[in-house]
Amino acid sequence: MTTPSETSLPPLGDLTVAAIREGLAAGTFTAEDLANAAIAQVKAMNGTYNAIIFENEAALETARDIDRRIAAGEPVGALAGVPIVVKDPMDMKGFPSTAGWRLLYSGTGGVDLMPERDSPVVARMRAADAVILGKTNVPILSGTGTHANNSWAGPTINPAAPDRAPGGSSAGTAAAVASHMAVVGLAEETGGSIQNPAAAQGLVGIKPTIGLVPNAGVVPLSSNRDVVGPIARTVADAAECLTALAGFTTEDPKTLASVGKIPVAGYAAGLSKDGLKGKRLGLYGPGWRPDQLSEETAALYARAQKELEAAGAILVGDPFAGTDFASLRQVTPGAPFFDGHGLESLPFDITNYLRRLGPNAALKSWAEFVEATKEEDVLAEGGIMGYLHALPDFAPCLADPETPPALPAFIELKRRYLELLDAVFEGHALDGLVYPQMIQELPGLHSEDVIRETTVGELNIAGIPGITVPAGYYASGAPFELIFLGKQWSEADLIRMAYAYEQATLHRKPAV
Repeated sequence: MTTPSETSLPPLGDLTVAAIREGLAAGTFTAEDLANAAIAQVKAMNGTYNAIIFENEAALETARDIDRRIAAGEPVGALAGVPIVVKDPMDMKGFPSTAGWRLLYSGTGGVDLMPERDSPVVARMRAADAVILGKTNVPILSGTGTHANNSWAGPTINPAAPDRAPGGSSAGTAAAVASHMAVVGLAEETGGSIQNPAAAQGLVGIKPTIGLVPNAGVVPLSSNRDVVGPIARTVADAAECLTALAGFTTEDPKTLASVGKIPVAGYAAGLSKDGLKGKRLGLYGPGWRPDQLSEETAALYARAQKELEAAGAILVGDPFAGTDFASLRQVTPGAPFFDGHGLESLPFDITNYLRRLGPNAALKSWAEFVEATKEEDVLAEGGIMGYLHALPDFAPCLADPETPPALPAFIELKRRYLELLDAVFEGHALDGLVYPQMIQELPGLHSEDVIRETTVGELNIAGIPGITVPAGYYASGAPFELIFLGKQWSEADLIRMAYAYEQATLHRKPAV
């Protein structure tokens, strides 16, 4: 366990963004005190959990500069002094973006993808004066939502349930937060990679609406689905981080859609224990997806429903019943429990990513990328991304990676999802949906089984937001979580509801 320092620094696991802000303002502790404590926690815990793969030696210097500015009466950012971690595929100047792949890291015989500048999300963390401790572990190409077992850095262990999968692909980010190395971490989701590790490790994760947070400068799987979001121990901390991440940048034109959609006071403003009163929430059922909940999951979900009603929510059983919503999700052949629509643009997206690295990049084109990684062909039959060949619009993009793909099948599927979501929300006067995040409890750490979630595919293809919240534990000790879902741009409403549930129940137990 973390112990207080001689400078009245609370235990790291008790610190929140608000507490750090208050402590720095009151002079109870300094940013340097906090950075030293976080670095000590990394040294104590990272050997066990393998969360951080590159440590940032500039962290202390950043903290000291924050202290200097506070002492001088100068303004500091909203996350001043907050220890954070960054998911490995996010470009951070001075560090390679390895995507967990030994062939993309010189330390394991590959090539280094060294960015000339930060990705927008890392730049926004610096602008908010967060103290970046390092970059975190992921599976190869962020290609699984269950674990990081195939990473060049070795597997990440789940602090909340060490014998169970940590969730992927943001496994390392979640583990750093769960083990109190960091207060907040940057994660990214294409198909479960925020919600799965957050839920697996008893944490809060926010998967934003596509276009709310920029994804330029992040090793892509799909520019049509990828989105960066926070993982934290509390709803309020995740909301504070989302405020710093959200908004338009010319580097990612789709973020233009976020203009006018972000609360002026930020996502953490106005949080209240009354946030569920009178809210109409749809429940999981076969109208959404035919997959049945395990007996223990169903029991935990039933308990959560009583807690939601006690907090003032009005629950609506299976609002998608009678629609053809459940038929839209089709598991892609060769992909375990996963609908890959939208990932057909991978060659084009990788081409754009490499171009952003700058003229001195080790790889400058899709062809060079394929050549550098041919030893482990991810597109071969049985390869990590081999299932893409089963998607109808992949072949044209593969043949011409320089030309933006049309993706008619993905666009039609997205249109249909959004159309049905609008109709169901209007027909039942819903404020949101609240589901168990997984159908059954976590698989074993090194098993061949995958996490069986309830919303990956539907959520990611439609591009709608979701937020996971701790809701108890299985008899085994594995975490059980809810996920609140809503229409596009409903993050503020979901955060208010998730906060109210969190505060009414306080289910989360510290992992270390």
